[in-house]
Amino acid sequence: MAQTDLTKSLLKRFDRLSAQRDTWETHWQEVADYMMPRKADVTKKRSRGDKRTELIFDSSPLQAVELLAASLHGMLTNPSTPWFSLRFKEDDMENEDEAKEWLESATETMYAAFNRSNFQQEIFELYHDLITFGTGAMFIEEDDDDLLKFSTRHINEIHIAENDKGRIDTVFRKFKLSARAAIQKFGTNIEFENIARKDPYEQIEIIHAIYPRDDFNPNKKDKANMPFESVYFTTKGEELSISGFREFPFVVPRYLKASHEIYGRSPAMTALPDVKMLNEMSKTTIKSAQKQVDPPLLVPDDGFILPVRTVPGGLNFYRSGTRDRIEPLNIGANTPLGLNMEEQRRNSIRNAFYVNQLMMQNGPQMTATEVIQRNEEKMRLLGPVLGRLQSELLKPLIDRAFAILLRKNLFRPAPEFLAGKDIEIEYVSPLAKAQKSTELQSIMRAIEIMGSLANVAPVFDHINMDKLVRHLADIVGVPQKILKPQNQLNAERQ
Repeated sequence: MAQTDLTKSLLKRFDRLSAQRDTWETHWQEVADYMMPRKADVTKKRSRGDKRTELIFDSSPLQAVELLAASLHGMLTNPSTPWFSLRFKEDDMENEDEAKEWLESATETMYAAFNRSNFQQEIFELYHDLITFGTGAMFIEEDDDDLLKFSTRHINEIHIAENDKGRIDTVFRKFKLSARAAIQKFGTNIEFENIARKDPYEQIEIIHAIYPRDDFNPNKKDKANMPFESVYFTTKGEELSISGFREFPFVVPRYLKASHEIYGRSPAMTALPDVKMLNEMSKTTIKSAQKQVDPPLLVPDDGFILPVRTVPGGLNFYRSGTRDRIEPLNIGANTPLGLNMEEQRRNSIRNAFYVNQLMMQNGPQMTATEVIQRNEEKMRLLGPVLGRLQSELLKPLIDRAFAILLRKNLFRPAPEFLAGKDIEIEYVSPLAKAQKSTELQSIMRAIEIMGSLANVAPVFDHINMDKLVRHLADIVGVPQKILKPQNQLNAERQ
């Protein structure tokens, strides 16, 4: 099949996006070489399974990346604790127990779908990409067996563009498929079949473009009238398939982003100078230690029979009657100074990845209150990152998953009075709760002060106790199902 007008224009757009990304590729490659060698194939063509640690002499930067990725995973999307809930935008729905129970039921359905899918391993890979490259990309699609399917794509495949609001709404993904897999995915194709006859495992380059449609009829539900268009085509411009998505299927978070840039920046980029210096220092210190443990020798130029034997029990013959001896050369190496300088670089790297703040340090015994306060401080330290990840990762991810499950009719029927009501997301992960801890402390401090004044004046008359209890339950994340419904509470009081 020859090129079409659509694929010609998409190839031009892809070339333009590729040119915008060129300057980032060498930076990504260098960062990956030193801190994520298993993904260090951005500009280098690496064989699968080859050794990739030839530039690394100190593994502490790799450990720092792993620690921060695991910490973000545990504090944002921990599989063992709730990390989001659903609520209504309208405040008047707060007293509707039936509405709240339906929302909790919907939330439990979503958690079950996430746990049934491959979400946890793919989101963990996404955190690694965020910390190393500053930009991550995850594809979310429907799956017949597991309901949801997640796929974190390598940064070398992804080309992105922003809309007028600074959000990613266009992704061009360039990847390779074997000829056999391409036929299975796209059906009969003469070129693919000719390649498959010679070698069914030969790799074919394919581009997948997803972007907003300029014009479509929202009242129609066919593939040609969806908000986002999806086109597969070869690098030669041969069209393979055209379809669409009702929601943007990619989530593309950035760790940090300059206002005039599209791709994100990462802690690994901040730590890169120290990481390179640490590796150079390690090489020098190793050489210094080798010279001290196995020093070079001073051998007289006359009177010895070569070669000099330095093995245990080795015999070296010299002319009798002479005072010449084999002596070690003292190079005056100061290994402790080198080790001290290395430790300074390691501390700088740990600070870039928040290692000292995330790990409990050895020190004097702390009370339980001090431990709680330190944990909250640790969570608040990552607060600036939370805002961007909520808007660019968690919100589009939850919205996309909710829409897919809603189309599959997996939620129980909603009460009729909920028709037309807007739902919003509330984040209840440990990191999100830490952001609310200041409000909780203020409330508890106010209650303490009012308690001391209660003997003088009826200060508690100013507080609506029912609303106070509900608000405290929301802050600390108490499940709705263990609280008594408001109508049952009123009946018992009467």
